[in-house]
Amino acid sequence: MPKNRLRHPEERTYGEPASVLRRSLIGGIILAVLLAVAGLVAYLNRTDSPASAKHSPPSTSAQEPSPSPEATDGKGVAVADPPKTSDPIVFAKAATKVLWTYDTRAFSQTEQLAGLKRWMTGEKKYSDWKSITDQVPSPVLWSRMHDNHQHASASIGEGHFPQAFKTALAQDPGAITEAYLYAATVTGQQSLAWKGSGAGAEARSTTLAVQCRPHHDCALAAVLPNAAP
Repeated sequence: MPKNRLRHPEERTYGEPASVLRRSLIGGIILAVLLAVAGLVAYLNRTDSPASAKHSPPSTSAQEPSPSPEATDGKGVAVADPPKTSDPIVFAKAATKVLWTYDTRAFSQTEQLAGLKRWMTGEKKYSDWKSITDQVPSPVLWSRMHDNHQHASASIGEGHFPQAFKTALAQDPGAITEAYLYAATVTGQQSLAWKGSGAGAEARSTTLAVQCRPHHDCALAAVLPNAAP
């Protein structure tokens, strides 16, 4: 693999205080999900907290973009439309695929973010947009990747509820009804390519927070900082 390969967004580091604080909040949420659903629900009831319960939460850059016409008109879009499903695992696998897929040759960073925004839950209390945008390269890096014709595709393997999450739910099944947020872990492979015959692939896994309220299609809430087994 060439030494000048541009770094994947997950390889970047973030030092700003707001980002560190957000990560800490998400870390607290995942611990609550995995250790006690009842404690998680209490945590989520705080006004400053993001999502997590039925499946588990996600968020990057700064401003929440408004979807552009290019990102929403159906053909040649930067990000595929979210599936209409009430199954958290099915939704989490589809969401993971779009999070791991991008094409800097054809779309701008703004279009990528606008497309991802359509996957988010409309309930701001449970939406961690920052955890989603952290999956996308910054505008400067995106521009460099565009110059290098970098693009990525993803193949998704399996998805499941983390064992600790299932255990917590079994101990207190009613706790999920507060936010209907589910933690779902998805595995698969991301393939990268760039001009000059560059290519590479890596196995990956992630845990998402997915909101699936009864009689509603699922929506993305957050990407957790660490994948839960």
